[in-house]
Amino acid sequence: MAGYKPKVISLTKMPGQTFGFYLRVEQGEDGHLIRCLDMGSPAELSGMKDGDRILRVNGKFVDGLSHSEVVELVRTSGVTVTFHILDEASYKQAKTQGVNLGEPQHPPAVNGVAQQALKPRLCYLVKSSSGYGFSLRSFKGDQSIFITEVVPGGVADSAGVKLNDRLLEVNGDNIEGSTHEQVVDKIKMAGSSLMFLLVDDETDRYYQSVSLKIAARFATTKCLPYRPRIVHLTKGPGGYGFLLREEPSTEGHVIRDIDRGSPAEMGGLRDMDRLVAVDGQEVNGCTHEQVVDAIRQSGDKCCLLVVDKDTDLMYAQAKVSPMLFWEEKKDSLSPPSYLEATTLLLDKPSTPAQEEEKKKDEDEELKPKLCKMEKAAAGFGFHLNGLLGVYGQYIKEVVKGGVADQAGLEDDDVVVEVNGMNVEKSTHEEVVAMIHSSGSSLELLVATKSVYEQLKAKGVAITRELLQETSRGQVHNQEEEQQTPTKDRTASVSSSSSCNSLDAKL
Repeated sequence: MAGYKPKVISLTKMPGQTFGFYLRVEQGEDGHLIRCLDMGSPAELSGMKDGDRILRVNGKFVDGLSHSEVVELVRTSGVTVTFHILDEASYKQAKTQGVNLGEPQHPPAVNGVAQQALKPRLCYLVKSSSGYGFSLRSFKGDQSIFITEVVPGGVADSAGVKLNDRLLEVNGDNIEGSTHEQVVDKIKMAGSSLMFLLVDDETDRYYQSVSLKIAARFATTKCLPYRPRIVHLTKGPGGYGFLLREEPSTEGHVIRDIDRGSPAEMGGLRDMDRLVAVDGQEVNGCTHEQVVDAIRQSGDKCCLLVVDKDTDLMYAQAKVSPMLFWEEKKDSLSPPSYLEATTLLLDKPSTPAQEEEKKKDEDEELKPKLCKMEKAAAGFGFHLNGLLGVYGQYIKEVVKGGVADQAGLEDDDVVVEVNGMNVEKSTHEEVVAMIHSSGSSLELLVATKSVYEQLKAKGVAITRELLQETSRGQVHNQEEEQQTPTKDRTASVSSSSSCNSLDAKL
């Protein structure tokens, strides 16, 4: 089914409740349709759209099954179910072209080489007072270990662990040949944190199809809470403004004595950062003189990959080099292939008006957002995510049309201030407590993930001072909009009156 990539969506509901949508078979329409999504339901919050088609239920291909069979599969799944879903336009196009939607999806090949679009995941879990928030299961006669019962909003969920993921490594050690009891014992003995290497069903099948053993060196680091930093430096009159040392208590090459106002400070280097690479070349194992020489040979500009203590320890727990982050970042910045360029129409020249708009967007990009909210009957309409006990909180599951949505909050916004107080160094529990104690009014200073990382890389403190007059005007407008009553969303139109249509509330 080349060219058609379904979304994989896992839904979890409370016992006695529904997932919040109707599954329909309609006269004149092919497939099993998603209809009448309830506002704020697990189905809507997951990204399901009206008219989407369900292709698989818990991995089972259902496009050719009867309505009652699919309903039964969903209902017997219990409180959690996993769907493979294709949007309406793609589904109809695939049917017109005679595409076999039951075939497993593999990454497209460019010049005969498969691109690594599907990757296993490294996930870092810090134990809370209520545990990690997941369970393990295995099947008789199969030594594979799978994740089950992921608690919504718990440690595992916030760390990127998904229902039905297959567990491959625990703290850098492969567990594929271990028994269920051995894996449980290993997790219990790990202490207060865990590093998992996980793979979902689609990625697992892809690696099997190309006979490639899954390893941490192929993993994405996007779920990890701590990130190495790529620092671009341009030499000033006094050099870069830092010293490189070999500290007795720290392995490797350490950044020390950063001069105030120097290129090093402005570029984002911090005292006691460990240097991982110079201009993309890893320096682990190099002598002090070799590293200094590598920096000098860079001329007036160099690019350093560094890690702070927490990031270093996290990568060490996974038994992988922080260079994994560098390689993934480098791949994401690589020029597109000819196929990608023609597909995305990147060769189209911009008009002067488009260039002016682009420049305007770039000028406005590095700004936080001040979002003021008055609690409604349904609350503020967002979830706060983060690793319990770890710094850094971000917004998730913003309810469409809700208070947070109208105030300008978006999924993955990083929370900087709560009611005027900086919370970048506060734990998840502390930020949640601050929001709960704010009463009916809440004021958040947030930044998109991209803006947050760029400002931090520049060493810029994220405060309200960065908000220009235009931004303040937008905030006032958002407040005015919040005072306007919102209308309930109209249920999607479907052929429920037809005797040849079937539906079921799920």
